[in-house]
Amino acid sequence: MSCDRRLARPPRPLQRGAALLLAMLILTLVASAAAAMVWAQQRAVELQAAERVRAQAGWILLGAQDWARLMLRSDAGRAFPPSAGWARTLEESRLSQFLGAGGNDGSGSGGGSGEDALEVFLSGEIDDAQARYNLRRLVADEGQPMAAEVAALRRLCAAAGAEAELADRLAAGLAAAWHARAPEAPLAPQRVEQLAWLGLDAVGLQAITPYVTILPTRTALNANTAAAPALLAAIDGLELPDAQRIVQTLQRSPAASAAALRELLPTGTSLDEARVGVGSSHFEVRARLRWEDQRLEEAWLLERRGVGAGAQVRVLRSERRSLLPGTTG
Repeated sequence: MSCDRRLARPPRPLQRGAALLLAMLILTLVASAAAAMVWAQQRAVELQAAERVRAQAGWILLGAQDWARLMLRSDAGRAFPPSAGWARTLEESRLSQFLGAGGNDGSGSGGGSGEDALEVFLSGEIDDAQARYNLRRLVADEGQPMAAEVAALRRLCAAAGAEAELADRLAAGLAAAWHARAPEAPLAPQRVEQLAWLGLDAVGLQAITPYVTILPTRTALNANTAAAPALLAAIDGLELPDAQRIVQTLQRSPAASAAALRELLPTGTSLDEARVGVGSSHFEVRARLRWEDQRLEEAWLLERRGVGAGAQVRVLRSERRSLLPGTTG
């Protein structure tokens, strides 16, 4: 009798509490695993959608590059920009019919209905890269700074409000970066934004940035599109008031030839056509896409060769970057 009563004794409260805790723990683990699976699935869908939009954006930007190349080919052989309606800016345009939901056939194959389509906007500009003094002219093929070009850059620095000594330090830094073989040589800048690698004064660099560029080869300045400080650097003996006068004249009526440009120079000033001309073969193109809070920009350096229908435009450099919301690049 006593043995049967012991076997029939109900479970203790402690055992019931442990079973309840175990059940709650299992339930928590199952819920956590299910939540993790749902989050992972949602994240995968978001990443796939973002990648699809970015791929489509790349095609839109490639179309902008084709537009720029077409414009440059059609304008080959003339001073840039002669009739300039298109040459400077592509105003922001809505392109949501090409990017986002995909297609208007009602099939929904693009991943959503027309109501879910992204509002996408494209803008951009073509800029004459030879409107600025080419820093590639500073250094000779042998790796030594060229005295005449350093003097030219000193004039530019003075006109731009920077210390003239910046030209000497810049020439020495570029010579070391482009030609030095030592391990401690600075990285070789390929764009103006990278000149800070040389450890130069940031305020001075900011002052001359609108008037200088770095191109793959030595090029002449295009007087038709240059600002006064750049023109001052390209023409020996020119004074700043004369440079400003020439720039204003060329803005109204671009020079069609070097002879026409010579007529604008003061008496006693010579024109070196290796340093300054009236045409361009290098152009910078930027295209930007904006959708929701995203910004994507791509920049190209293009080179145009030939004239007329036989002109060819090739890409020398390309860079793509995402911009922070609210920035314009």
